[in-house]
Amino acid sequence: MIELHSPREIEQMRPAGRFVAETLTALAQAADVGVNLLDLDELAARRIKEAGAVSCYVDYHPSFGARPFGKVLCTSVNDAVLHGLPHDYRLRDGDLLSLDFAANVDGWVADSAISVVVGTPRDEDVKLIDTATRALEAGIAAARPEHKLGDVSAAIAAVARAEGLTINTDFGGHGVGREMHGDPQVPNDGRPGRGLRLKPGLVIAIEPWFLHTTDRIRYDADGWTLRSADGSRGAHVEHTIAVTDGEPIVLTDRSVV
Repeated sequence: MIELHSPREIEQMRPAGRFVAETLTALAQAADVGVNLLDLDELAARRIKEAGAVSCYVDYHPSFGARPFGKVLCTSVNDAVLHGLPHDYRLRDGDLLSLDFAANVDGWVADSAISVVVGTPRDEDVKLIDTATRALEAGIAAARPEHKLGDVSAAIAAVARAEGLTINTDFGGHGVGREMHGDPQVPNDGRPGRGLRLKPGLVIAIEPWFLHTTDRIRYDADGWTLRSADGSRGAHVEHTIAVTDGEPIVLTDRSVV
């Protein structure tokens, strides 16, 4: 069921968005050569406890998950791009790291993701992150009440295709509110002018993710981590946004942290 939220409810969502933005900022700053993925997960868990928040991931067990996730943070490295299960791995110079984090604060959820290069960057990784970020910005700009959901998806896809990337639509954005995942689904590809008409009060997570040379993915042995089928690297970015009568509100905006 698609829910529309009142202006008062959207204001109540702001603390969750701010907490998620602040936590992702802290995690990105902490990610350095030699840092263990389990240490990053512990940092996120500590921040959740200190804030009196609730993890959206620990007990998360959708139909595609092999078991409950069991951690509070997704850490996807290099050819892993989504749902990376934190494990005993120390980051190396040049690693491409995607961090995906969602939390519930006072009954409202926010969900966001960021990709960073650890240590010495590769030009192609920097470009991939930039493309995903511009695709996210294009999707957000299209999230206006005179548009339809297909306009958001098409805006994301246009940026990716301009860089020669192919697009997987198995996983994408989604509705956000009291729960982490809800309707509508927000694919990273679509046709302009098609689908749900956007209305003020709609809160969605927009999350472009792309791989260098493929759109095919495979599951890791842990039953969660999704990797590129050909070993190429991936980038993943995401914001929770609210559609309004005017400009969309980016609830997980890290620029104000």
